Amino acid sequence: MNRNWEERVTAAWAAFDEYPEERAHEFRALIDSLVAELPDGSPLGPFERACAWDSTGHSDKAVPLYREALARGLDGYKGRRARIQLASSLRNTGQAEEGVKLLTPELDAPSDELDDAVRAALALCLSSLGRDREGLSLVLGALAPHLPRYQRSMANYARALVEPGV
Repeated sequence: MNRNWEERVTAAWAAFDEYPEERAHEFRALIDSLVAELPDGSPLGPFERACAWDSTGHSDKAVPLYREALARGLDGYKGRRARIQLASSLRNTGQAEEGVKLLTPELDAPSDELDDAVRAALALCLSSLGRDREGLSLVLGALAPHLPRYQRSMANYARALVEPGV
């Protein structure tokens, strides 16, 4: 899509906090109007609509739209965002195991600024499944590089939570 469209979508999201819960439908309508400008079959349409539903508290309506966006070929950075957000929505709708299956391969994906978000969403899915030690390990591992000190210790503690004998 062209740069102008992306800028208008970015501007809409920047104004998201101006839409309190009782006006959430207005925000979704704004996103729908932008999506209407896209060519048929664009994966960006269902992705943006999923984000709007998800961000306004409707994970159940977002899940099929995230799936549609990925099925249409959404890839790269937005594809990774879609997988993170889909996993989170799956967890919110009682399907945490599917969220774990979706995000686990992302741990081995090429690194980018979404790495910590992958780990955070995966940790929540694991916790929902009663796998708290694994989730805590992921969160500590993600946090460790950001600490001003103790990076090595925290990384070792994270590994020790899930690796016997460490």
